[in-house]
Amino acid sequence: MTDADLVALKLARIESLVKELTTFAKPELVRTDLLQQRFAEHTLQIAIQCALDVASHIVADDSLGVPATNQELFTILGRYGWLTPALRDTLTRMVGFRNVLVHGNDDVDLDVVEDALRHRLGDLLAFVAAVRARMPT
Repeated sequence: MTDADLVALKLARIESLVKELTTFAKPELVRTDLLQQRFAEHTLQIAIQCALDVASHIVADDSLGVPATNQELFTILGRYGWLTPALRDTLTRMVGFRNVLVHGNDDVDLDVVEDALRHRLGDLLAFVAAVRARMPT
């Protein structure tokens, strides 16, 4: 069974990070202000990693499968009804973006950073809500 307290802490961290991004990030400046760019990239990376941590705990603790990749964690959660297909697909793409941020294999596309700040923070909160809806109280 999934450790509800641990998951609750990670979900609260996602909410806190999203609030920080909403409060302090300036999407219109990510191309011209290095501090804004780094703040946005790093905070998004941490938020996505927290979502991965939650997914990993649920998949492992509930014996839902053995994912071959981080993206597959969200596929498994979708298979077991934790996520809608749309949210599953969005989170899977976020993992790809996180991989670019962490590994630096490609140049970070600042259009993607700006889009995440303007349009994708709600997806992280939707993940929080979806997990909370399924966790035992």
